[in-house]
Amino acid sequence: MTDGILTAEQILTAAQDVLRRYGPAKATVVDVARALGVSHGSVYRHFPSKTALREAVTQRWLEESHAELGIVLASDAPAPVRLREWLGALFRAKRKKALGDPELFATYTVLVSESSKVIDRHIADLVGQIRQIVEAGVARGEFAAPDPAAAARAVFDASVRFHNPAHAADWSLPDIEDAFAALCDLILRGLEPR
Repeated sequence: MTDGILTAEQILTAAQDVLRRYGPAKATVVDVARALGVSHGSVYRHFPSKTALREAVTQRWLEESHAELGIVLASDAPAPVRLREWLGALFRAKRKKALGDPELFATYTVLVSESSKVIDRHIADLVGQIRQIVEAGVARGEFAAPDPAAAARAVFDASVRFHNPAHAADWSLPDIEDAFAALCDLILRGLEPR
């Protein structure tokens, strides 16, 4: 590959492969450049530091992992249905990543812990999506929530077992689906108009 046609997307793909191969502790920008057949300076033209590259890889992974959430968010289904589907989509995405590629998931768990700004933005976006669903439910009379932002944050926090990587070991438990359904039922009952 020549340096002139190198794209940020190619770099991110190579960085993901390098991270999978070497892990976050040993992967370097030089390794990424070597995988692409370019100088490390070419990588730095797109990403000014190793931290910037790792944050971009983390951001890309989070966006890819949660693509289904946007589809659920755009749905015109009743808010209780959308909220349950949204929480389910988030849980499925996290579980698929954790159980389907545990080595890469472990790598991203390390990257996520290093990328507090990326994670803060990501969590704010997720809570914002829940807020949109709650607000729509309130507007339709399907939910009662005097403060949709606080309700959204409470829903996010209450469902932490099903999306926070710290709980990944639970995601393969035999009763995890029942536990998830019970939590969704409880959340939805709490949002019902009285």
